[in-house]
Amino acid sequence: MRALILAAGRGERMRPLTDTTPKPLLQLAGKPLIGYHLERLAAAGVRYVVINTAHRAEQFPEALGDGARWGLRIRYSYEGATPLETGGGMLHALPLLGSDEPFIAISADLYTDFDYATLPRAPDGLAHLIMVNNPPYHAEGDFALRGGLLHSAGAPRLTFGNIGVYHPALFDHWRAALDASPDTQRQPPRFKLVPLLLAAMRAGQIRGEHYAGRWHNLGTPQELAALDARLRGR
Repeated sequence: MRALILAAGRGERMRPLTDTTPKPLLQLAGKPLIGYHLERLAAAGVRYVVINTAHRAEQFPEALGDGARWGLRIRYSYEGATPLETGGGMLHALPLLGSDEPFIAISADLYTDFDYATLPRAPDGLAHLIMVNNPPYHAEGDFALRGGLLHSAGAPRLTFGNIGVYHPALFDHWRAALDASPDTQRQPPRFKLVPLLLAAMRAGQIRGEHYAGRWHNLGTPQELAALDARLRGR
């Protein structure tokens, strides 16, 4: 499989660290945060990775190169000075992914021990999302998981873990799922992924699974420092 790592965000809550360094390149227990994803993707058999970039984009190839040290081939999808949001960023990266086959997509600003090798190579529908227990800052969750299908309403509700497998066909009619706005009319367009997921959920096309293992969405310098200390055994 091929993979996309979403790394274009500004990381506002992680400031001042992100004033000079992109959030995915911040050090965690001796390696860049994004390095953990690259290691796990390589271990899962992925050999081709696209990384989308915007803020401090030039630092990514300087730090990661072409991916050879992980046994990967890395290409970079530059979005410009302003990130395109998750949906726009994924759409913009599709030509670099270069295939009509499903691909893995992961947010670079999380840490997890989830085994990417367990992801389905082809989702039964348009996407297969990994759901996690609701963290304290997001107690209401995102979607309901029932019988392997995700729904926008109902219970029990879980939080989307920003790990998934997507079929490119999810983006075939992306404009129809969005309200018209200047951002969607620009080139390249800028839009969130959630409206596309919600439209596909209504058609029963989004599946999911609950992962109860280690998962951290690192938002602040304090959260980064706390996890760093835990991983180092301090």
